[in-house]
Amino acid sequence: MSLSDPLGDMLTRIRNGQMRGKESVLMPASRFRGNVLDVLQREGYIKGFKKLEIANNKNEFKIELKYVDGQPVIKSISRVSKPGRRVYSNIKDLQRNFDGLGIYILSTSKGVLSDSEARVESVGGEILCKIF
Repeated sequence: MSLSDPLGDMLTRIRNGQMRGKESVLMPASRFRGNVLDVLQREGYIKGFKKLEIANNKNEFKIELKYVDGQPVIKSISRVSKPGRRVYSNIKDLQRNFDGLGIYILSTSKGVLSDSEARVESVGGEILCKIF
């Protein structure tokens, strides 16, 4: 099945899994999704993820969700730039998400980075999603 927005699908699977209290969620693997998951893991929003090989030489990611005292670490996760409307920003113009408590994930010329990493690198790009 072809998806028009694979990143939006991934974010929805994470959101739904946490609402149901799941320990982990599965989704088709891709390099782009893996880069976004790397950022989520570095920033402490998920425990980790593994690439699993399934039949017919296809791969899936198994994402281990993170909870604190039974509550999900991710309170809000939403897509900013969508296939029908791309959103780009200079790093100087990018506002802090929830006064610095949340993050934006950006696709930049230096790879997929969180907003704090992009500020250090001094690069802007496409705002993929925001997480709190």
